[in-house]
Amino acid sequence: MLIENISDTARWVAYYRAMESARPDAIFRDPFALRLAGERGEQIVDNMKRGRQMAWAMIVRTAVFDEIILDAISSYGIDTVLNLAAGLDARAWRMKLPSTLRWIDADLPDILDYKVDALRDSKPVCEYEAVLIDLTDDSARSALFQRVGASSATTLVVTEGLLIYLTYDQVGRLATDLHAASSFRFWLIDLASPRLLQIMTKSWGKSVKQGNAQFQFAPPEGTAFFEKLGWRESEFRSAMDEAHRLKREMRMMWLWRAIGRLYPAGKREEFRRMSGIVLLERR
Repeated sequence: MLIENISDTARWVAYYRAMESARPDAIFRDPFALRLAGERGEQIVDNMKRGRQMAWAMIVRTAVFDEIILDAISSYGIDTVLNLAAGLDARAWRMKLPSTLRWIDADLPDILDYKVDALRDSKPVCEYEAVLIDLTDDSARSALFQRVGASSATTLVVTEGLLIYLTYDQVGRLATDLHAASSFRFWLIDLASPRLLQIMTKSWGKSVKQGNAQFQFAPPEGTAFFEKLGWRESEFRSAMDEAHRLKREMRMMWLWRAIGRLYPAGKREEFRRMSGIVLLERR
């Protein structure tokens, strides 16, 4: 089995960050990615269907998350970043963050312990805390949010690559719990459409399901799903548009863009929103 548990998806994505970091024209640099991904991460990528060809999507997502996080910190006075299902994300070590910023990684013990140990000789650029937690445990999750919310003035919550693995009910409970903390002002997510979910399931569904990491969440109504839960869309960036801007498009994407111009405006917008990075703001 390529992916034996959900934490292996972190090694998979870390190797994509290592691939990008090795390029002379890299759009971001993660000097820790290769160490964190390890041989296991490379094996997963090389054995996944179209593993290397599809790297663009994760690379673009990383770069856009970086941009939005930095912009939010600068524009809105974010004093705390709560990074849920942090995996092998090394932003607290690699990004130019304010030294006074509090960065909290929350994830399962195995993967977070592994990361902290692997980076033990490197110093985070800001105040750092690792919280070992199963985020599907409602009571543990609520207690974490209450603690962080009470000690923060303005928090940005980050869930990169998490929501697609949750059920609709789990995402709803997560959104409700986040909204209960009044200092949690922004929530940065990546969001798939049902069409993209079908494509991902066809390509990678069998591999991730073996590791208890089934693709599930892709609301037909898009960001409107979060409206009734107290969150509104503040910024939406189409993954396809961002890939074009960052010059990291998948092969033959120019042809798809050309064909897309022939479709009605509504259909073009549907394709534009097939995959996106979204900054939600509490209502």
